[in-house]
Amino acid sequence: MSLVFARRVLQGRAPLLLSSSSSAVPSIHMLWRRSFSLSNEDKEKLEAAKGKVSQLTTDPGNDKKLELYALYKQAVEGPCDTPKPGVMDFVGRAKWNAWNSLGQLSQSEAAVKYSELVDSLVGSSTSNETASPSNPVKLSSDDLLVTEEGGVQTITLNRPSKKNAITVKMYEDITSLLNSSASNPAIKATVVTGNGDYYCSGNDLSNFMNIPPEGPEKLAADSAILLRNFVSSLIRYPKPLVACVNGPAVGISVTTLLLFDLVYAADNATFHTPFMQLGQSPEACSSFLYPRIMGPAKSNELLILGRKISAEEAFERNMITRVFPKDELQERVKEIVRELSELPHQSVVKSKALIRSSFTDLLEDANAKECELLRERWLSEECMQAIMKFLEKRK
Repeated sequence: MSLVFARRVLQGRAPLLLSSSSSAVPSIHMLWRRSFSLSNEDKEKLEAAKGKVSQLTTDPGNDKKLELYALYKQAVEGPCDTPKPGVMDFVGRAKWNAWNSLGQLSQSEAAVKYSELVDSLVGSSTSNETASPSNPVKLSSDDLLVTEEGGVQTITLNRPSKKNAITVKMYEDITSLLNSSASNPAIKATVVTGNGDYYCSGNDLSNFMNIPPEGPEKLAADSAILLRNFVSSLIRYPKPLVACVNGPAVGISVTTLLLFDLVYAADNATFHTPFMQLGQSPEACSSFLYPRIMGPAKSNELLILGRKISAEEAFERNMITRVFPKDELQERVKEIVRELSELPHQSVVKSKALIRSSFTDLLEDANAKECELLRERWLSEECMQAIMKFLEKRK
């Protein structure tokens, strides 16, 4: 639902919720033509509150719109005295239930509550805009681009010259963005994509070169905590999480895909998890999820042998949702996510929670075990030699 439409709804210039039949309760603006049993002062407050609706910058959602409808109806006409709509008139019954739930609340009290609710919604909307919903978290670098349009937050990995390799600061920023938007009512879904030819080339291996004064043990411990928090923010994210894989993906950017709700890939994308070549081990719950979605044999081919696969092969192994031509990917994903953001939000959120409820704790357990093993591997001579060998090859 567009913001303009939402404003019209709250001002009584458009039907609430989805369309309803002509026999449904009259629209709000029609009620203004009827007589009031309100004082002039209450009428003025109600009129002023109605005018403030135009200041809303975000759709407050159907629950709040129903509450506004009911309070307005009560203020104008008094307690509900109309027959309950038929069982198939879902919209009409929702309106009737909201109005009827106010019982014998006086018209004056309803007008006051309506005004207070509008003020709270406008205040929250203004506050969200002041905090910049497109970038609610102060980013520590320019390596991420964050935008918000129509309730959809898009996080773009923005290091095209480095194939969007993830730095420590990027890990921290993505984790903060996900944790912040999880409770931001303006955000309905989040998309992650890459800028340039690559989706992501995995970890920036220079992350392992910046050894603190306390020594490599401190670096390994901090890195394990950083990774665990990052993966946990994906596991616990309550809203739809969509990956738009615009090119090759390596390492952590591959293993995390199974924590997304929808994954769309360009037809030129490839997927590579070279953990053994770097003396490391699987992460992002891949040790738990991969065998379950594709079987142990195919899982081991990726996680142990490190075989690189195409987008079509990834689709066949249930790693991604759909494959689109490269030139169409961004636009097709935008259409899908726009449709997703317009679905009843609480139904989507509660359904996602239900779908994950049986294995969320198992994911967190796998995450903890993987991070502990990685901490050990990072401190091993084998791992350090493998990383040094890899860096030498790139020179």
